[in-house]
Amino acid sequence: MGEPLLYERLSWPQVRDVVGEDRVCLIPAGTLEDHGPHLPIDTDTRIASEICRRAAAALPDDVVLLPPIIHGYTPHHMAFPGPITIGWETFVKHAVDIGTSLARHGFRRMLFLNGHGSNIPLMEMAARLVGLEHPGVLAASAFYLTSPAGLAAVERIRTSERGGMGHACELETSIYLAIDPDAVRMDLAVKGGNALEGEHFWLDWTDGPLHLMPWWNALSPTGVHGDPTVATAEKGRALLDAAVEECVGYLRELRSKPLPTPFPPSERA
Repeated sequence: MGEPLLYERLSWPQVRDVVGEDRVCLIPAGTLEDHGPHLPIDTDTRIASEICRRAAAALPDDVVLLPPIIHGYTPHHMAFPGPITIGWETFVKHAVDIGTSLARHGFRRMLFLNGHGSNIPLMEMAARLVGLEHPGVLAASAFYLTSPAGLAAVERIRTSERGGMGHACELETSIYLAIDPDAVRMDLAVKGGNALEGEHFWLDWTDGPLHLMPWWNALSPTGVHGDPTVATAEKGRALLDAAVEECVGYLRELRSKPLPTPFPPSERA
């Protein structure tokens, strides 16, 4: 494993050279929001950034790592002190502008690796728009540990029941313990439930089919949904390894795919 190539540390002639290497631009995304009394508010961004850093280090000749998109769409958390939310249109346009800038410089392969649940549909739309607005560009988005292999790793490692991996939970707390244990206050970790859970609505690492998102403090007065009390650094290291392996797989696939060559619209009869 080498050192990741950091976009922000390049000079402009180096950027020009890197464009010619046909690398995948890897862009972490998250948000700042409450993660219970025991985790820092940068949890989503920190985890996505660490996954991307390790994945880029595993593929030092094929990837250029960009700084994270720090702020995301999280209005439902604003009853807690700390979150910073930006409008959903602002988020999409911001991500599209990043992709557009990269496309203007000549980059043709991009992956937005997202770590915040409410960014998911917005990130998908942003990646789609980048590809549509710049024919010949492959722009994709993904949320970590949601591939079949990633979900299998989650189920293999978890000890909590359904609902134990919702937010500031067994999974996120374990990964943060693996990344930066001194930043986690396990003495303040509390189990939190979902006041609205039912037959079709539940929140876990994979949610129920009924999608519902009220104010977060209506679901949990502590901001925690899940069971961080069973989190361990050992689980976190295993989950982080699985997430990095998953991201490396995405990057290799994007690196190997032929670039799209859309044909011109047919002339009207």
